[in-house]
Amino acid sequence: MYTLKIKKLHEDAIIPSFAHKGDAGMDLYSIEEVKIPSTESRLIKTGISLELPKNTEAQVRPRSGLALKHSVTVLNTPGTIDEGYRGEVGVILINHGKEDFIVTKNMKIAQMVVKPIYDINILEVNELNDTDRGEGGFGSTGY
Repeated sequence: MYTLKIKKLHEDAIIPSFAHKGDAGMDLYSIEEVKIPSTESRLIKTGISLELPKNTEAQVRPRSGLALKHSVTVLNTPGTIDEGYRGEVGVILINHGKEDFIVTKNMKIAQMVVKPIYDINILEVNELNDTDRGEGGFGSTGY
């Protein structure tokens, strides 16, 4: 089992938590009230900082309920929090809806998933191995 260390930077911060046993993502909460006008985005503060386990990253992902009910999602999804980052966790929300959206204090605004990362050696080469797919990209398998 891994340990995720969390520091409260604001007295009203809520420590992320899993809603259900076995969930991949833990809920992130707002510490402020922010209006997000239609078609605009805002950085929402969580009031926490992290110390991730070695060789991991945290991915900030949208909450499906906010997306379905209000057309509000995480703009840079998934947002990446690197292992060495110790600043405040912020969530960039965008309102794709037709009306303003109000983020309230203590609202669940996103979910965070901790994932392993690999120590990668980068090697420049002149050729790559062939595959069945080759260079087939966007739309190469049909609609």
